[in-house]
Amino acid sequence: MRGPHNIIRLIRTGATLERTGAMSVVLDAFEAPPALRFVAHALGKPFQWLGYKGDPDMPPATRALTALGPAYIKFGQVLSTRPDVVGNELAAQLRVLQDKLPPFSRDEAMAEVAKELGQPVDEVFSEFSEPIAAASIAQVHKAKLSSNGENVAVKVLRPGIERAFRKDVDAFYFAARIVQLFAPGARRLRPMEVIEHFDGVVRGELDLRLESAAASEYAANTKDDSGFWLPPVVWSLSARRVMTLSWADGIPLGDNDALDAANHNRRDLGERVLRLFLLHALRDGYFHADMHQGNLKVAANGDIIAYDYGIMGHIDEYTRRVYAEILFGFIRRDYKRVAEVHFEAGYVPANQDVDEFARALRAVGEPIFGMDATHISMGRLLNYLFEVTERFGMETRTELILLQRTMVVVEGVARSLDPQVNIWEVARPVVEDYIKKSIGPRAALRDFSKTALVLARFGPRLPALVENALIAQTQKDDPKSARFWSAALPATIGAAAGAAIVLILSVLS
Repeated sequence: MRGPHNIIRLIRTGATLERTGAMSVVLDAFEAPPALRFVAHALGKPFQWLGYKGDPDMPPATRALTALGPAYIKFGQVLSTRPDVVGNELAAQLRVLQDKLPPFSRDEAMAEVAKELGQPVDEVFSEFSEPIAAASIAQVHKAKLSSNGENVAVKVLRPGIERAFRKDVDAFYFAARIVQLFAPGARRLRPMEVIEHFDGVVRGELDLRLESAAASEYAANTKDDSGFWLPPVVWSLSARRVMTLSWADGIPLGDNDALDAANHNRRDLGERVLRLFLLHALRDGYFHADMHQGNLKVAANGDIIAYDYGIMGHIDEYTRRVYAEILFGFIRRDYKRVAEVHFEAGYVPANQDVDEFARALRAVGEPIFGMDATHISMGRLLNYLFEVTERFGMETRTELILLQRTMVVVEGVARSLDPQVNIWEVARPVVEDYIKKSIGPRAALRDFSKTALVLARFGPRLPALVENALIAQTQKDDPKSARFWSAALPATIGAAAGAAIVLILSVLS
């Protein structure tokens, strides 16, 4: 229920931060000004007794977030990849949220598996370990198949997690509605749509059948990507609350000491993570949208292994082109083109001045390009870009939320491996290659071909359309005549053009 009772949930959030000591930690990490510190403490302290106590053995921030629930844990996971934003100390504290949360019992997990698979666990697995990793929504067990002795990873949802997440998301909905009602200036951010988008993503993560399908599609797209590997899904042992994958050993991507001891090149790993993300987003339009260190490992041969496909991002081809042109424009420092792309895509209202917008974008890009590699940040660029587009009336693009968020997360992962990673140098070849293939004459010809082929599919109906149009033409007073011609002519042209272009493309290829 998304009613006023959620006020208590929101008050309890502030109270929990105060009670666990996390409020000061968070305010210090974000370098909050004195006025904000005063307001935050003034609102939190009177209700401190309402706050959750949490696990006193945990650091303050992780103690508060784990006590508040899975949605807050997800937020902490994102912050754990951004030491440049929250500082190294807080980022290290939050990193335990990724796969080191308190697990539920092995017996509960086995009961869930037996219920979902419809057969006793002992008949399916000859071995079933204690939990080896526990995150906000599910935990993983290592098991061995009775049929062939193969080692597998069995992912099981936490008991009652659906209801717990529903409580958090309902509170977010209520907060978004309050913002819409009492902060008209923030309506352009479309807070309700943002929460609806987040809600949809979470619902997908709570159905492991969808995650299995996502893993399968992702593996098919990336099977030829060098230095990247996904463990296959065991479909016969996967269901709504259980997912089984082939086992894959590896070093967690956040364990720099272990990576160094195994002689892995951390700079190469950081650059590869960035390249792979951009490649998947631009080439496939389908990318892993939760690429923090807890979901990435490094195999003995140096391959990056990705896990946890509950949150996948999808962007259509047109949006990919827009995003690529914006990135490419910033890389080339062609701010006029970046401005034009925003207008062409309808991101900025047409009544704004494109030249003034271009100058504002220059103020965003130039300071960043003047920094050394350790300070160049895609996250900082997105923050500055947000401030500028807000001034020019750009609304939040919900279809880009996951893309932008994942870009920030991936950058944080890459920089944790090597602070000297230059984001622009890594991004340039990927973006340039996509631009060459997708925004050139051949791409335009392919687009026209696809359009013509769609029209050509109406070929069997063309004789009747033309006949009706000709008959209607003989009836001068019939107002439907023009409509017949407008329907028949494009279809006829489309059929001919489609055939011609298919022939041309076959010759070119």
